[in-house]
Amino acid sequence: MTFKPARLLIALLSVVAVPVFAQNIAVVNGKPIPSSRVDAVVKQVVAQGQQPDSPQLRDAIKKDLIGREVLVQEAESKGFGKDAAVKLQIENARQAIVINALVGDYLKKNPVSDADIKAEYDQFIAKTGDKEYHVRHIVVDTEAEAKDIIAKLKGGAKFEDLAKQSKDTGSAETGGDLDWAPPSAFPKVFGDALVKLQKGQITETPVQTANGFHIIKLDDTRAAKLPTLEELKPQIAESLQQKKLQAYQEELIKKAKIQ
Repeated sequence: MTFKPARLLIALLSVVAVPVFAQNIAVVNGKPIPSSRVDAVVKQVVAQGQQPDSPQLRDAIKKDLIGREVLVQEAESKGFGKDAAVKLQIENARQAIVINALVGDYLKKNPVSDADIKAEYDQFIAKTGDKEYHVRHIVVDTEAEAKDIIAKLKGGAKFEDLAKQSKDTGSAETGGDLDWAPPSAFPKVFGDALVKLQKGQITETPVQTANGFHIIKLDDTRAAKLPTLEELKPQIAESLQQKKLQAYQEELIKKAKIQ
């Protein structure tokens, strides 16, 4: 079967017209709303696990987009689009969107590798150590006060009783108890003094930190219950991504002409 020229032209036009019409979900006061906007929202909703793709979801999104378009047109007709405060918010939103696109592209091209994550985890384990310490402390303002407390402890006074005069009100009522923690949880000078103690011992000399002068007592030690690599992997990956982005931003700042 053959088409006459006129009939062939009509057939071709009908084929072309269908996808063009399908590109819009609606036209509001002459302004088309492209179906791609529905697709984008559906993709986001499905990715977040809120709902599966369905005709009902698409219909709800379509109604929402039409409602938004009506409100936008009304706002524009009243001049809100030209308001200085509104324009500033639009510019801030535009910058955030563009930056997010840049960040996404940069991280895609410069991903954090499993080797990077493993190296960071190994550093964490090395810094944290394989032991936890049950610690008590008393902290006072002056070295003289601290030495006086040490003398009283050597004379037989109970640590828990003297801890009531500690500046650390959070632990003063519990005998100076700081619970279980690795040495890395404390200021370095505190942690260094802690690991030298034997069970039941106190520091012979006051340990000074930014908070004052400490008398430290070691109640006990145990093997540390450290999180596994798999447990920390998301946090480490995010931290390394932030470091990459920070370095990238700093490099751009160096290259920028800033007056």
